Amino acid sequence: MHRESRQARPDWQRIVAEQGLVFGTPARYASGKARPYWDESVHYVLSMEEVLSVEADVELLHSMCLEAVDHVVTAQRYAEFGIPEWVWPHIAESWRRGDPHIYGRFDLRYDGRGPAKLLEYNADTPTSLLEASVVQWHWKTDVFPDDDQWNSVHERLVQRWEQVGGRLPSKELHFTWSSADRTGEDHITTSYLQETAAEAGLDTVGLAIEEIGWDPLLKRFVDLEEAPMATVVKLYPWEWVIDEEFGRFAVESLPRTMWIEPLWKMLLSNKAILGLLWENYPGHPNLLPAFIDQPGVLTEYVRKPKLGREGANVQIVAPGYETQTGGVYGTEGFVYQAFDPLPEFEGFRPALGAWIVGDESAGLGIRETAGLVTDDGAAFVPHRIPQS
Repeated sequence: MHRESRQARPDWQRIVAEQGLVFGTPARYASGKARPYWDESVHYVLSMEEVLSVEADVELLHSMCLEAVDHVVTAQRYAEFGIPEWVWPHIAESWRRGDPHIYGRFDLRYDGRGPAKLLEYNADTPTSLLEASVVQWHWKTDVFPDDDQWNSVHERLVQRWEQVGGRLPSKELHFTWSSADRTGEDHITTSYLQETAAEAGLDTVGLAIEEIGWDPLLKRFVDLEEAPMATVVKLYPWEWVIDEEFGRFAVESLPRTMWIEPLWKMLLSNKAILGLLWENYPGHPNLLPAFIDQPGVLTEYVRKPKLGREGANVQIVAPGYETQTGGVYGTEGFVYQAFDPLPEFEGFRPALGAWIVGDESAGLGIRETAGLVTDDGAAFVPHRIPQS
């Protein structure tokens, strides 16, 4: 694994915009100067052997996470996740029913010299999907047509919709995003998911989540046409949903109205899962030591809010690396994970975002930053696998 520089394609801004990448604020260099969010002036090169190794790690981590969900449900350990008690039985029912899931993204530390290490699992509302699936594939095809890329995201998403379509209440799916997201990233990500579902033969409707209505007489969700909503695909975190006025309706009307991602993924998108994984698999080569609500035996650690996003409210406690980021998270509690800084390549630190679709590994996206925390100033950079 190494990092390479090359000239960006002429008129690359127009190219990626035509492929749908029209959202986002600029990333940042270490100096604070603006950097393109999509930065194809650099890319990472991985060997096929490295990719196959990480691919196997991801599928193993996914199976471990599913076992951890079953453990939480069986042992009723929801309180450690800061989840309100009224939601607990509904999570258990969602899990036992096998409410269908579509996709997720594992964020990993990887340097090519050892096994991938899990940093966190974005299991409920993962973004950077379009970049990983479509935009970087076209970049590779244009610039390195003879090389390969770890990227079957699009094909696997279409296949997954085909697999779960018969288990949904109807063939019509409503894809929703929040109009409060000013960047437009959620809207673009949801629209892309909608496109893959339509390609799988499902009927799709798009609308903002704020436009969903509730029929109090028939006790069902309705869209702008007053039509019933049997399946809702959301890019709105479950922890936000249950705090909204409609949240109790969403939870208690399951499974008549099915939500994707499912309610049981509240457990996997919560960083408390990191502590539980370490408890269940102590010393596992793909895990970093982690503890819930206290640092345990750790003297050098990263303190992460259980529901934090984009590197907010992260604290690093380690000599010479002390870091503290701002934000609005933390009242829900923290997880303490052993400090293992991201590897450095030419002054930048990449975090690997490995995609899982259904229960199978599907591809890779890389975001890099000059700092220790992968935050909203990180750039997305493509990758390739040289032809052997």
